[in-house]
Amino acid sequence: MEYKILKKNNVDTFIGELKKKYKFWGPKKKTKQITFGEVSSQQEMCLEDFTNSSMSPKGIFFPQSEIMLSFKKSGEQANIYKDVEISPSPKVVFGMRPCDARAFSLLDKIFTNDQFTDNYWVSKREATTLIGLGCNAPCSTCFCTSVNSHPFDEKGLDLLATDLGDRYLLKVLTEKGKKMTEGMSSLEDAKDSDITQQKELSTKAEGAITSHVSVDKIKDKSVLELYNNDMWSKVYESCLNCGTCTYVCPTCHCFDVQDEVSKEGGVRIRNWDSCMSWLFTIHTTGHNPRPSKKERVRQRFMHKFKYIPVKRDGEIGCVGCGRCVTLCPVNIDIREVANLMND
Repeated sequence: MEYKILKKNNVDTFIGELKKKYKFWGPKKKTKQITFGEVSSQQEMCLEDFTNSSMSPKGIFFPQSEIMLSFKKSGEQANIYKDVEISPSPKVVFGMRPCDARAFSLLDKIFTNDQFTDNYWVSKREATTLIGLGCNAPCSTCFCTSVNSHPFDEKGLDLLATDLGDRYLLKVLTEKGKKMTEGMSSLEDAKDSDITQQKELSTKAEGAITSHVSVDKIKDKSVLELYNNDMWSKVYESCLNCGTCTYVCPTCHCFDVQDEVSKEGGVRIRNWDSCMSWLFTIHTTGHNPRPSKKERVRQRFMHKFKYIPVKRDGEIGCVGCGRCVTLCPVNIDIREVANLMND
């Protein structure tokens, strides 16, 4: 395994070297929120007081709105359709939290499998090199260790950075990551003491996770046993169906496709959608198989903890980032619901 050291006083040089070949993205403050966007210097990033971005960074690969094709009328009857050219620029994203990167590895299975390949997702994913940043001090709402993840999880990343005080230790994880670091003057070879310190921080961070969820029994329960359980009659009561949980979630991936027409032409766009909306499942006949809040709330949690694991080799559809816990306006806690499902 290859390890490199990036001194914090060399970060601007590091960014400058990479910008010769890549666009460089990192966490930056926009009003009161932290989002990922293109940066030109270390000063533009907020890494020192950074816990996690306000919104999931899934929008890097799966934008909230994305044009798929354009069309225009030709003559009286025919329409000419033209796919949008998919050619994303090479990009490096620095500071991705491990839970969000693990979510990407789950979405890889959903957007790319033996039945279907989503070229919009794949093209952006392949053009991007992800540098994660381990969580030295996890948030109180984080429960990643309960859902097969870790504050220093490496899955889905090309490199994993660890904050060692005055420097970052970069652990190279993939060939893409190795190619990015080759010949960079801003990087130095790591010492054994750096690697030891990283392992100590990783162990300490794991022990600092105080929030735990039990999901071990869910896999052995039948779908109908969970689906018909009386617990759902209580869980849904306070829900507003506002959809906040689905929009901030790093693994939610539902979308709607709409045509927007203007005069003689238009575009086909896919937009994020939410299973919390009554419109999500309504049929053209007017029938809705999920007519009430109860059915919609049940769908969300069943999808995360039962349906996805059944279809994706046991992979849980939640990475324990805690965003929905923090931002739900009526304090519905996914940890409590998961424990109810488990028990």
